[in-house]
Amino acid sequence: MSDWHKGFQTEPPKYRPVAVVDIGSNSVRLVVYDGLRRSPSPIFNEKILCGLGKGVAITGKLNEASVTRALAALRRFRTLIRQMGVKQTFALATAAAREASNGEAFIDNAEKALGAGIQILSGKEEARCAALGVLSGTPQADGVAGDLGGGSLELIDIQDGKLRDGITLPLGPLRLIDMSGGSIIRAREIVDDYLARAKVLERLQGRSFYAVGGTWRNLARLHMAQTRYPLHVLHNYTMTRNDAEGLADLVAGLSAASLKDVKDISRSRSDTLPFGALVLDRVLTLGRARDVVMSIYGVREGLLYARLPRRKSGADPLLSSCWDFARRYARSPAHELELCDWTDQIFNKKAIAETPEEQRLRYAACLLADIGWRAHPDYRAERSLGMISQAAFVGIDHPGRVFLAMTVFFRYDGEDDVSESLTRLLDETHIQRAVLLAHIFKLAYILSAAMPGMLPKLGLTLEGKTRLVLTIPKKLQDLMGERVEKRLAALAAEMGRTPKVVIR
Repeated sequence: MSDWHKGFQTEPPKYRPVAVVDIGSNSVRLVVYDGLRRSPSPIFNEKILCGLGKGVAITGKLNEASVTRALAALRRFRTLIRQMGVKQTFALATAAAREASNGEAFIDNAEKALGAGIQILSGKEEARCAALGVLSGTPQADGVAGDLGGGSLELIDIQDGKLRDGITLPLGPLRLIDMSGGSIIRAREIVDDYLARAKVLERLQGRSFYAVGGTWRNLARLHMAQTRYPLHVLHNYTMTRNDAEGLADLVAGLSAASLKDVKDISRSRSDTLPFGALVLDRVLTLGRARDVVMSIYGVREGLLYARLPRRKSGADPLLSSCWDFARRYARSPAHELELCDWTDQIFNKKAIAETPEEQRLRYAACLLADIGWRAHPDYRAERSLGMISQAAFVGIDHPGRVFLAMTVFFRYDGEDDVSESLTRLLDETHIQRAVLLAHIFKLAYILSAAMPGMLPKLGLTLEGKTRLVLTIPKKLQDLMGERVEKRLAALAAEMGRTPKVVIR
């Protein structure tokens, strides 16, 4: 029996909302999360595009009209925070506030408006928070993280779960527009000049670039639409360098007016998107990255991640999220933990070998296996497919996400034609593994009725190369029946084996 879930609490997660207020060069945003947890879920998210950074590169000051809008937004956020019962509020300000001559005066007024202290992050602190955010959402990240805000670009090297050197550069779209006079040609010269001196880019060659920020998320949405990508989930969406460079180069050459007519791009980003696209294009070209991986986690999530105790920050973000799902939606979360251990009997070095990542996904699938039970029986498969494929999970790539969704979909006897668009993200081996796990789940639930205490008494093992053996204690022999025989036979057939029942 494995002990990876030691200390897991089976009662539903407590609702202890925390708020992060992010005062950036382009937007002022409030995000309220469901708690200070390993994989926090946003329960409220609002931004106001105040444009605090507009003109700072020219005048050295925050624009008065932008300041007025920002303070009004912060007063509204203060009211919302109270309404939602938030006990902890973390507020931060970045490039515009730290560089403007009237930045400190603005922060004094902002703290009064918000009713909370505001931390002005230095460039290095901002880069570190962004990289921690990437790591919290993608623990296996290996490459360079780039966070593009309205006023600055933060770059930091991530290797073996550790943060290396990082820098901040004045290459945010609002800053670039000011410095270049709105000329994309002049902006390219400025970007290349700064990036040529960025030593961190030398370590990007052949590795992934982890892109953070709303501007780059809009580019990813556009790429999804162009390729008719079946899964509209931005986190860990990956583009090859050639695809990303081609798209970025195209968008950098478009006017703001033409971008406003593109439905997959936020109209509020149309002015800044060409300049953000230009920065991405030059980073990829000069750094010779392998690919671009989108991260929905950035500075805000990094700020929360840094405040977690070590036992929580070291937990697996995917399994933590799936466990929260089990605690909210499963009939018995304890049963799902038993299912993880029960399937260990046939997935091991002596039986069916699996990689550590395959084992991790198997555990995640076990935790999610019963989340659709409240739906009408005819819709449990589709409901589970949608819930899992669209969930705010992190720590998993898109094929892994689809694998989990398909496993539970098949567990509820979902029809293949419903899931055709998603299965293009999986190879045949992973589809077969999803079907196999689904058969195991069907057998487990018909034996246990989804309640804890039964599975640990039952054995499911492989005998030689030909048999699948279900072992039942003599005092529980009445558990056998036609439904159990049918499920056991189906599982054995899927494995190319003969079923055998042992009563002892």
